[in-house]
Amino acid sequence: MMRIKRYSVLLLLLCFNVVIAQKQQTLLTIDNEAVSSEEFLKLYNKNLDLVKDESQKQLDNYLELFVNYKLKLKEAVSLGLDKDANYLREFENYKKQLTKNYLSDNKVTDALVKEAYDRMQYDVKASHILILDNPEEEEDTLVAYNKLIDYRKILQDEGFESAKKQYHNGKTVLVEDLGYFSTFKMVYDFESKAYETKPGNVSMPFKTDFGYHIVRVDEKRPSRGTATVAHIMIAIKQKDSTINPEKRIREVYKKLEQGESFEALAKQFSDDKSSARSGGKLRAFKSGQLSSFVFEDAAFALENSGDVTEPIKTKFGWHIIKLINKEAVKGFNELKPELEAQIKRDARSKLINSAMVKELSKRYEINKNPKTKTYFKSIIAESYLAGKFDLPEDYKGDTVVISVNDSVFTNNDFLQHLKAKQRQYMRQQTPIKKILDKELELFYENSVLKFREDNLENENQEFSDVLQEYRDGLLLFALMEKQIWNKASKDTTGLKQYYETNKTKYTWNDRVDIVMASSGNENVAKNVQDLIKEGKTEAEIKEALNSDDKQNVIFTTGVFEVTNSKLPENMELVSGVSKVYEHNQAYHVINVKEILSSSNKTLKEAKGSVVNDYQTKIEEDWLLSLRNKFKVDVNKKVFKRLKSKINN
Repeated sequence: MMRIKRYSVLLLLLCFNVVIAQKQQTLLTIDNEAVSSEEFLKLYNKNLDLVKDESQKQLDNYLELFVNYKLKLKEAVSLGLDKDANYLREFENYKKQLTKNYLSDNKVTDALVKEAYDRMQYDVKASHILILDNPEEEEDTLVAYNKLIDYRKILQDEGFESAKKQYHNGKTVLVEDLGYFSTFKMVYDFESKAYETKPGNVSMPFKTDFGYHIVRVDEKRPSRGTATVAHIMIAIKQKDSTINPEKRIREVYKKLEQGESFEALAKQFSDDKSSARSGGKLRAFKSGQLSSFVFEDAAFALENSGDVTEPIKTKFGWHIIKLINKEAVKGFNELKPELEAQIKRDARSKLINSAMVKELSKRYEINKNPKTKTYFKSIIAESYLAGKFDLPEDYKGDTVVISVNDSVFTNNDFLQHLKAKQRQYMRQQTPIKKILDKELELFYENSVLKFREDNLENENQEFSDVLQEYRDGLLLFALMEKQIWNKASKDTTGLKQYYETNKTKYTWNDRVDIVMASSGNENVAKNVQDLIKEGKTEAEIKEALNSDDKQNVIFTTGVFEVTNSKLPENMELVSGVSKVYEHNQAYHVINVKEILSSSNKTLKEAKGSVVNDYQTKIEEDWLLSLRNKFKVDVNKKVFKRLKSKINN
């Protein structure tokens, strides 16, 4: 409940696009800090569609919300929360993520999106040979290349098993069957080579960050698209130790075979509560998206809508799967936003960065020091691969490596860049010349992007606005957690007192302690009714009836509110054995052991609701104190003109 409330607050805050309006009409002042009418009106219009409470759309009521918002921000600053280390760290992390969206080349991005979409139309089945030692010397590279040429012939002519038997050692050479995969499942260079290689062929050697590869493509099949299924799951871990998951799922499956409704059985018996209420239906998924290939393969193997699997076991439990429908890959325009987001998280982003730097180089004044590479080769050649830096006494740390407009990046900056990469090169023992060639170019690129990032708020108004929204949102988040949420959850005395004062708000509906027998056959349910009346136990009834496949019965026990969806809506609140009810497309007999009348919940039982209500009360009192702490003056003439403008 508390988490939901936090997200709701943040959603509201993100609608407040704060604009510092100069030379505008002042609508209000808070402790002499002016707020313009234009800022207020812009926020009102932006937030209008998100406000569900119609009363809050009225300008007078919205003004109160806006003033409360500004008061909270002012209080957060007065408490120094904008200087808090956790706040600053989280803000910087968000800023870095947001910046990535603005540091890209749209033309390159569009081409990569189209390429990814085209590849999504097919799944590739492949195997590969990888040399892991990743040599960097030209002579060693040639050795690796020639080895892979030899391996390639065996992989091509004799197949995967023969190649694995001859070359796989699990240390420096891996020979692996990769099965089927699609775009974004492998590193980009490997994915590209796999999609470029025709089925039945083996690629020429190529390099990735993992080493040197050859890839054999066995098949390219059309994508399986997405599947929408429903399932009934009996969890492996059961609270009731008397339930055997496999036995339970097979009992449910038997009821399916007898013609009972899949949806009704899912509602009644599935342990996946999030899907049970909708008849077991899951969100659509594609191949490789779930964490269980067993489940995926079983689902995609179903051919027609309505087909069901026999019980299957995954690491989560036992399942029966019903196919609702299968769909081909969605259209390009529909998938484009999702693909763009994935590409920016993928190795493809390097291509986007390079293109962006090329474009920025036309706008910025950039100067590189041509002596940097020679200088660093002379001072780190002996120490870098040994895991240390033996810098000379006359080390020139302030010497400029690259300047971008009025910003400079020095030897010290490049040294830190090299230190961050040192461990990976120590393992590979890469020659210093190759390290400097690669890392200096990357440092140049990063420096240009860093300048762009540092100046983005000045160069891009949209970025500046979004960043301000998040800055204020996080600040108010920290304030609410400190002043409201933590107080409500930790103030046990106040919480108890609030509960005692308002306990009549927190009540149970009428409840029943029951044993319920369910069957898809009305006559079987009547037989069960007679047996229960005779005093037969659950085990005795099952033994008497379940030996006949057509008389499968499942028992459910526990305490339920009478409004619970598992119970018949017209259930009579009478102790003892009930009549036969038809509910959820099945027949039920209920042995009511005890009727628990409506009563107040204990504080423990109602704690979630009590904490939430107590938070509201604390916040109301706190806002009153803020009104007393900070002087608020509203320019009534300006506000009247605003109301007239909106009403017209």
